[in-house]
Amino acid sequence: MDTRIAVMSIIVEKDGAVDQLNALLHDHGEWIIGRMGIPYRERGINIISVVLDAPQDKIAALSGKIGNLPGVTAKTAYSKV
Repeated sequence: MDTRIAVMSIIVEKDGAVDQLNALLHDHGEWIIGRMGIPYRERGINIISVVLDAPQDKIAALSGKIGNLPGVTAKTAYSKV
């Protein structure tokens, strides 16, 4: 199975979606290489970076599900390797 390296940038503007977000990330844990979360208290948001090594369709599906959460934005950048 061909996989791609990608980094997903997630901005959480509403705390109500955090449990759903964590559940989605947990469900895709086998594809996650690492993640870093930064609370930006002055702006009331959280910024999360997730690095994945997964099939293209798995990455796209996860990004879409995360992006559909209320108050959450997700963008993904892919490696060309």
